Amino acid sequence: MNDSGGPSAPSTTAPDTGEGTADDTGVDSAADTGDGSSEDPAEGSSDGSLDDTGATGGRPTAPHDADAPDPRRWKALTVCLVAGFMTLLDVSIVNVALPSIQSGIGASPSDLQWVVSGYALTFGLTLVGSGRIGDAIGRRTVFIIGVVLFGLASFACGLAGSASLLVAARLVQGAAGGILNPQVSGLIQELFKGRERGRAFGMLGATIGISTAVGPIVGGLIISALGPATGWRWIFFVNLPIAVGAVVLAKLWLPAPRPRSKTSRLDLDPVGVGLLGVAVVTLLLPLVETGRGGTPSVPWWVALIGLGLIGIFVQWERAYTRRGRSPLVDLGLFTVPGYSPGAVVGTIYFAGFTGIFFVLTIYFQQALGYTPLQAGLAVTSFAAGSAVSAAVGGNLVDRFGRVLVTVGLVTVLVGLIATDIVLGLVSGPSTGWALAVPLLVAGIGSGIVISPNVTLTLADIPVARAGTAGGLLQTGQRIGTAAGIALVGAVFFASTGPEGPGGVGGAIASLRVASVLVTVALVASVLDLRARRHRDAA
Repeated sequence: MNDSGGPSAPSTTAPDTGEGTADDTGVDSAADTGDGSSEDPAEGSSDGSLDDTGATGGRPTAPHDADAPDPRRWKALTVCLVAGFMTLLDVSIVNVALPSIQSGIGASPSDLQWVVSGYALTFGLTLVGSGRIGDAIGRRTVFIIGVVLFGLASFACGLAGSASLLVAARLVQGAAGGILNPQVSGLIQELFKGRERGRAFGMLGATIGISTAVGPIVGGLIISALGPATGWRWIFFVNLPIAVGAVVLAKLWLPAPRPRSKTSRLDLDPVGVGLLGVAVVTLLLPLVETGRGGTPSVPWWVALIGLGLIGIFVQWERAYTRRGRSPLVDLGLFTVPGYSPGAVVGTIYFAGFTGIFFVLTIYFQQALGYTPLQAGLAVTSFAAGSAVSAAVGGNLVDRFGRVLVTVGLVTVLVGLIATDIVLGLVSGPSTGWALAVPLLVAGIGSGIVISPNVTLTLADIPVARAGTAGGLLQTGQRIGTAAGIALVGAVFFASTGPEGPGGVGGAIASLRVASVLVTVALVASVLDLRARRHRDAA
């Protein structure tokens, strides 16, 4: 690692001493094959060494097999990015279609809330468990399952004849997105090393930015072309050819799962899965309900129950590990250098920046009379700036490390402050144009925060735990997003200026809350940068 807080050479193997001790990344590898199965040490490999996935393969591995890059890795990345684009596009594209859905099938405001928040809820619910299963049985297998399930759920959404059927299909669609996404980060960890890994995560970040930017535009165009009665159904049907293509190409280009030892047993920690699932639901449910405005149907104290369940889950995982079993979450991950600080930065930042879209989209439509398409176009500069800078940041993170993320957070903060000032000075239909440059600045900063932070956070995670680590990271981001929207949304709707709730006063106040959250993320990044430099100097 250099003095800028850049990543050290990524750890791709986890030496197993056969004595249950933690390896040099802090991850306990006792009797763990790294593929989610436990194996009698006497029946493992003759030398107890790990292959390049962190699994005890029971057979010698040629050194060049572990070091040589997969020649299909860039094609494999393309498949991952296309599937990730599909799941992320479905978040932003649906927001534009909500009025059409309401009139088309008679959906109530509560139904519309669940069309949006239900997707986020089940997405967060399945992230960690599916990441663990991908580590255990093979990421290509779980990736294909996620894509197929997402495609079928999209088809069901498009055919839905009632609000209840649409909500049910959206819940399945969100769960499928949560199954698919940890495999993407896990495959990037598996297929790429060093500077190439930063580039790959940079391309993932650019995909996120592009999907966010084009979602409202594509949704508006489809509805405009086909009409509100039919157009909203086709925003779901467009996923079908993407899903079919992703499955075919995944079979061709993604690495096949490694064969498991006949003597190993699959250990997926079902109690841990259940505890974490209930904890995530009880944490997210009151937050997503509060963030949609109005009177929440789930009281806030339910989130406290979720926090208590997290504590019970941690104790269970410790006890499960002491019994020599393979836990859902190896708590040793949190001792890997850079993982915990990076997860904290990501969670807090997502709490701050996602509220920007939430507030401005509603403000543009309710207070300024923009159409959904116009509202989407008005925030496109943020997403476009983020897409470009994420690709650039992926090439720079290996050189500048945590400094790059810190500079990005400062840039986001400058853009938000400028947005605050412009909102106070400009009113009327021209507001969207006036905000284009401040939002572009904030978007450029965001692009060099998200992807580089993921690269740095996962840099030293063993490949055998990449899916679980990525799932945990994304779960934190989902919780941060829900908490941030709940907080920012509460401030926005509680504004009491002359223009009433949802006016410019509420927009400015809520953006200041978002700025405070970004500032907290900046402080966390600076503290991690100092810790990295002290570690390098020692």
